[in-house]
Amino acid sequence: MSNSADSPGVRTTPAGKKRWRPVRALTAGVFALAGLLFVTSFHTAKGTNLRTDASLLKLSDLIKERSHKNGELEEDNGFLREDVKARAEEGHPGATDSEEARLKALENRAGTRELRGEALTVTLNDAPPDATPKLPGYPEPQPDDLVIHQQDLQAVVNALWQGGAEGIRVMDQRLISTSAVRCVGNTLILQGRVYSPPYKITAIGDTARLKKTLTAAPAIQNYMLYVNAYGLGWNVDEEGTVTLPGYTGPVDLHQARPVE
Repeated sequence: MSNSADSPGVRTTPAGKKRWRPVRALTAGVFALAGLLFVTSFHTAKGTNLRTDASLLKLSDLIKERSHKNGELEEDNGFLREDVKARAEEGHPGATDSEEARLKALENRAGTRELRGEALTVTLNDAPPDATPKLPGYPEPQPDDLVIHQQDLQAVVNALWQGGAEGIRVMDQRLISTSAVRCVGNTLILQGRVYSPPYKITAIGDTARLKKTLTAAPAIQNYMLYVNAYGLGWNVDEEGTVTLPGYTGPVDLHQARPVE
């Protein structure tokens, strides 16, 4: 039973002894913890501003910074490749004409040389964020229904290869055998670079055949349902004669052998 005559902040036990309220002990603990955090932060910062420390930057900022750096390195690598190309065009002492022809064919297939020919470009884009069903019978779209996904880009690239494309460029980069089209959120990460929609995929080859394989691909037919229902972007344009740049990035695969 409490006693109103007792001093504030204490209460009387049945034995008549006084003890501190738990809230007093909790408050003291909070102040002690705050002091410990302050001292720890002081020693960690060592006179620097923790807010501007690189380890605390947003992941998106780090990705953009690394993408920009990769772009600069690719440009430097491109200059070195051009130098190698110039030296290679001087010929290989001791090589026969057939060996030179085979080497040139392999370089073309590897995607490290420029490629010129008739081309078409496929453009994919997100739908408006406030999109509503354009056709009867379709439900209200979810956020995932309105953005380009990794499988959409992969479906286009795979269909173009299947249609006999001699070379493919995604955005400003030439694809090679080790290229991987990956998306994180609504951004494309390709060979160390980051891109946002709209996504442009250009292929050189028989344009009529390329269009046919695009139309026939089941994954693209499924994508077209969302194009018609919610307004996802889809354009196929013939570009005429186009020159695709050679791949200038690093090649992780050092040796390979075709499957028999």
